[in-house]
Amino acid sequence: MTILEKILAEKEIEIQKYFNQTFDSMKTESVPSFKEIVSSTDSLSIISEIKRSSPSKGEIDINVNPIEQARQYETFGASAISVLTDPAFFNGTMDDLREVRKAVNLPILCKDFIIDPIQIDRAKAAGANIILLIVAALNDTDLENLYHYARDLDLEVLIEVHNEEEMKRALKLRPEIIGINNRNLKTFEVDIATTEKLASMVTNPDTILISESGMKTQEDVIRARNAGAKAILVGETLMRSANLEETFHDLKVPLPTKGAK
Repeated sequence: MTILEKILAEKEIEIQKYFNQTFDSMKTESVPSFKEIVSSTDSLSIISEIKRSSPSKGEIDINVNPIEQARQYETFGASAISVLTDPAFFNGTMDDLREVRKAVNLPILCKDFIIDPIQIDRAKAAGANIILLIVAALNDTDLENLYHYARDLDLEVLIEVHNEEEMKRALKLRPEIIGINNRNLKTFEVDIATTEKLASMVTNPDTILISESGMKTQEDVIRARNAGAKAILVGETLMRSANLEETFHDLKVPLPTKGAK
């Protein structure tokens, strides 16, 4: 059984307790959409992630203060904040997302393994603006249904792919946001060449392409940008940074001038 299969099996158990619950929506101020932020900047956008731990890396910063971390991310130039909410494998909680929602005026991505509409309801109630759908975790029918369910709730949707087959499936939805995860779900090896390989399959110039995983240096970010990414999602590098301001400075690279070859 792969780690993804283990996570999804646990997720099936986890969500059973949500069906007898009601989710009180937070009162929140409106924030710009991620699409609006990306379209208004001349540099690569950074989705900055709050991640306590992961199956591949173990504990990263188990005692992180989500409010303090999120405020620093906003101060130093994040375009959005991703919050891991999976408890079993990433030590995340929906309370982390709620606290971050109170602390910043940026769009927030609920980073979880979504397989049921009730998870989307829960994320929206907690203040999420964006949800993640992982193509590898869903069949085509569930992917389409969950995508449209979230869009009907005025949530943005990040569709995540890992290979050519998943990209073909994702493109059928004509999504506004596609994330290419450079991490192989079977081996957990990370290779930015994955972005370079798959980005060319996205032909709509309005699609926001995000390169995920493996963003450690400015050279990594430049490779992703040159492949066509308009944004990057960065977790471990920021969580382990001893100087967030300096790290953001290194990762914030300019986008190509419009019309430039």
